[in-house]
Amino acid sequence: MNFVEELRWRGMLHDIMPGTEELLDKGMVSGYIGFDPTADSLHVGSLAQIMTLIHFQRAGHKPFALVGGATGMVGDPSGKSAERNLLSEDVLQHNLNGIQKQLEKFLDFNAGVNSAQMVNNYDWFKEYTFLNFIRDVGKHITVNYMMAKDSVKNRINGDTGMSFTEFTYQLVQGYDFYYLWKNHQCVLQMGGSDQWGNIVTGTELVRRKDAGEAYALTTQLIKKSDGTKFGKTEGGNIWLDPEKTSPYKFYQFWLNTSDEDAKTYIRIFTLFDKGTIEALEVEHATAPHLRGLQKALAKDITIRTHGEGEYEKAIKSSEFLFGNTGIEFLNELNEAEVIGLFEGVPNFNIAKAELADGINIVDLLGAKTAVFPSKGEAKKMIQGGGVTVNKAKVNSPDDVYTTDNLLGGKFIVAQKGRRNYFLIIAE
Repeated sequence: MNFVEELRWRGMLHDIMPGTEELLDKGMVSGYIGFDPTADSLHVGSLAQIMTLIHFQRAGHKPFALVGGATGMVGDPSGKSAERNLLSEDVLQHNLNGIQKQLEKFLDFNAGVNSAQMVNNYDWFKEYTFLNFIRDVGKHITVNYMMAKDSVKNRINGDTGMSFTEFTYQLVQGYDFYYLWKNHQCVLQMGGSDQWGNIVTGTELVRRKDAGEAYALTTQLIKKSDGTKFGKTEGGNIWLDPEKTSPYKFYQFWLNTSDEDAKTYIRIFTLFDKGTIEALEVEHATAPHLRGLQKALAKDITIRTHGEGEYEKAIKSSEFLFGNTGIEFLNELNEAEVIGLFEGVPNFNIAKAELADGINIVDLLGAKTAVFPSKGEAKKMIQGGGVTVNKAKVNSPDDVYTTDNLLGGKFIVAQKGRRNYFLIIAE
């Protein structure tokens, strides 16, 4: 497998430094990508870089995942990001542990000579004094060099200059590359196309400080065809951690991809070969309403992120909400999974003690909760046969519900019509 060609046909390659492809053809190369430890989970925005490392390792090379424990303690040097705040050492360590567990799902850390390896720049910066850093590193990269490198970006953003913090931050990132080149024989840094300047700073530091050679490769930034940001929904980030984004919601994110985006994403986020993808595209073109591309994409990435069992559960969850799966399915889910399944669905709390004595269905839906705006409307729709509770049609406005009707000892699922769900939670 040729790593660069693999990225190229998948539409992932953006820039590559001269000589990089020839270097990769000679034998095993060590290379790295940096990840931001501002949370204890990565999100789908990180998946493109994870996929880059996967292809890198599959091509016989050694991948390093650098997590920025030291740079994470600085936060966002520009002060513009609400997501990159200053973090304590304890919080950072917690985040690093979470990220490593996630990377272990995708990369092989026990593959012999090209085993994946995770490194933390805090390990080599924690005892590095500021004066020593400026003496050993700062003198090799001038402010003029940094400004020239970023001049186009600065003109676009309307900036008039670079703060000392930003200058130092970029020096730190450049030194990361130098350190890994010097101590781990990492000769290649990879990243998104917006990281090209930082990567080149590292290659320049290797050249100026030790007269060495280092190389750079960047991938395309992932965009949505409608111009909106990839990886975010109205509810926020789509996380890889099932506690932050349920496997069902994760599956639905990919399933709801547009046809145009699915053609792009299936190349970037799956391990399907070119022939398989082209065959899927032909099938999809003949019957786009079946959403074959989206289903193949969602299945592959959900299984690799959460496992076969969670994928099957996500399918059952979809069938429950949009098909004819029985109410018994909810008994297979834990409390968090039930609440996650009904995320975005109106939910209401009632006292379990009230249910113990029994509540008339009209009172339950039209007074104790706001499934209906009034008891009169609740009664009218029940009489018209348009109300179901726990997937069973309510036959009479005189029906009474008790704790015996709770699913998992806590939930009642009401429906108005076929698609309008309401979750009642007994506390």
